[in-house]
Amino acid sequence: MQAAIEAYLLTKRYGAAQAIEEVSFQIFPGEIVGFLGPNGAGKSTTLKILSGLIPATAGEAYICGHSVARFPQRIKDCIGYMPENNPLPEDMRIEEYLHMRAELKGIVPNMRKPRVQAVMKLADLDKKVRNSLILNLSKGYKQRLGLADALLAEPPVIILDEPTIGLDPHQLVRFRQMLDQLRGHMTILISSHILSEIEACCDRVIIINHGHLIAAGKPSDLRKEFFPYERFRLEVQQDVETTRHLLKSFRSVTIESITSTTTNGSVAVLKNEAAEPMETSGLVAALGSLGLAICAFSPLVPSLEDIFILATKRCWDSTCGPFPK
Repeated sequence: MQAAIEAYLLTKRYGAAQAIEEVSFQIFPGEIVGFLGPNGAGKSTTLKILSGLIPATAGEAYICGHSVARFPQRIKDCIGYMPENNPLPEDMRIEEYLHMRAELKGIVPNMRKPRVQAVMKLADLDKKVRNSLILNLSKGYKQRLGLADALLAEPPVIILDEPTIGLDPHQLVRFRQMLDQLRGHMTILISSHILSEIEACCDRVIIINHGHLIAAGKPSDLRKEFFPYERFRLEVQQDVETTRHLLKSFRSVTIESITSTTTNGSVAVLKNEAAEPMETSGLVAALGSLGLAICAFSPLVPSLEDIFILATKRCWDSTCGPFPK
């Protein structure tokens, strides 16, 4: 299957400063992929290269099989792009602006009104704000207008740079619902700092740091890669030092961390690094036999935030080359 988006050894330098170095990945038709990294990691630079807004210093980018560098006009027809800071004409009204954008995107006259109405409904702009001046819109509504613009010409590829900035919790839910409606119909690449939203709506994630790709895959596969062991949360009545002392003699698990609680108790995160999983009830009984007054015990499933923090930390602790398999 031909990739909808392909980056091959993409490199971008600004003088002596290197923004990204030899970044390679593929995204296939219908996938929704999250593009993650700390501030300054090279996310926006990569998205701008893929969108044809800036050239790469080296490497190749392809959209729907077309070279971004060699066929820029074809790329524009294939992509809907929403930049992080979306410039909007504040003296225009929402519907007026989208009709103008439909004309600029080459949508045939008899299809402009239906497409404008469709994207306004999809972005939830068709009710109380449809005739509002863009000047008077909140940040959240401006973001939704940028999304509507990106979807207007029904391109096969959508690239969104921080689309959820300024969205309130209700709008985040609506954004997730919108992505669900588009799933399988468009290929969507999303850069965002809201990791919980990326985890909820994306099929795969790509993580970069210091301009290098350091991890890529389904969240479930990345959990196995970065956390190849069981983890448990143990809350007890004893203080940190007492808990640490009692756990020292327990060889079945190792201590990842211990913190105090507001009630002078403590919470320990424990790891089972053995190949075989542990039976929870037996583990609780064994911990209780140490003299620990257990308040709560539960398995810990690593979140995408846990994966992100560990991946970027390992990158900083090393020379930040590609993450070893």
